[in-house]
Parts: sequence; structure tokens; C-alpha cells
Amino acid sequence: MNKPDVKKPMKAVSNNATSNKPSREKAMDAVKTLIEWAGDDPTREGLIETPKRVVNAYMQFFEGYEQDPEDILRKTFEEVEGYDEMVIVKDIRLESHCEHHMVPILGKAHIGYIPNNRVVGISKLARIVDVFGKRLQTQETMTSQIATTIENVLNPKGVAVVVDAGHQCMSTRGVHKTESTTVTSCMKGVFKENQVTRNEFLSFINLSKN
Repeated sequence: MNKPDVKKPMKAVSNNATSNKPSREKAMDAVKTLIEWAGDDPTREGLIETPKRVVNAYMQFFEGYEQDPEDILRKTFEEVEGYDEMVIVKDIRLESHCEHHMVPILGKAHIGYIPNNRVVGISKLARIVDVFGKRLQTQETMTSQIATTIENVLNPKGVAVVVDAGHQCMSTRGVHKTESTTVTSCMKGVFKENQVTRNEFLSFINLSKN
């Protein structure tokens, strides 16, 4: 008696992408199928190039899967002249996509940390937002991922991350609440343990104190 075929699980790589990523042609075929399912003709003039455009756009939307966020933070500077106060980068543009409906999440991220003998270039903090943003996400998970990565690599005295974003799964479908935003936070180290430190950070980014 022949044994039934067992489908092998996809191998996960370090950035959570998969090693057996479908081909570009297969992705374009999927877009054509969606166009047909929506009720249109993928061969008409206005849509004939749409599958290629969508795949090109997805390459940009989800390029975070190809990047290692920890690598971005590994180049640090120890010549900080004893600086041990907050470093804050606020109003970082955030662009992501909801993993439930694959529609945009747009907003801002605010990051603060207190160095422990090492600092990192401030642009690297903005790049961490991009790496995790350019994946299919929930805002809660993304906020935690940003904070945890900074904590793991820099080993600071504390990390604070706040994300304030609008979700098009709420504004363009479903409840259609166009003005609502979602605020999430992740506090680690002294930001979590010390209310005065946390409130100082929140005042710097102009959010009400908790």
C-alpha cells in the first residue's frame, strides 16, 4: 500500500520570508485572476500592464522581508562623551499593510531610547520602522518588533516606541471610520519601570501622559 504524499512545510528564513517564493510569472497570473474575479477583462488596454505594475509595487511594499533589521543597527558609536539622556526620533513616516485585508496602514512612529555607552545613527531608527513596516503586519506586532529589535541590539537602558496610524481596512471598507487612528506603544527598561521617564518621553512626542 502506497503511503500518502506528505506536503513538506515551507522552510522559514531568518527574515520570516520563505525560501520557495513563487515566481514573478505566477504572481502576475494571480493578479490576472483577481482582475477577472472583480469582473473585468485583464486583456483590455487599460489593464494589460496591470499585473506587471502590481508585482513591481508589491516588491516595494514588502521589501522588508528581504532585510535584516538587526544588521541595520549593528554599527554603533561608543564615543558619546558620557551622554546618557534620551535620544528621540519622532514623526517617522510609517507605511505598512494590514495582514488581514492587505490594505495600507499609514501613520507615524516615534522612537526613544536611553543609551548604555553606545548610540546608533538616527537614520537607522527610521530604517527599522521601514523594515518592519514593509511587511504584512498588525500594528501591535510591528510596534513590539521595533522596540524588541532596538533592545536586543543596542542593549540600552530603555526603549520606547509609539505608533499612531490610520487603517484603510477601517476607513475604506467595513465601518468606514475615516478619521479614526490607532495608537500602540511598547515600553521597555526604564520607560516601563519609571513613570517620570515615560511621561517625559510622551511629552516630547506631544502625546498625553499615561
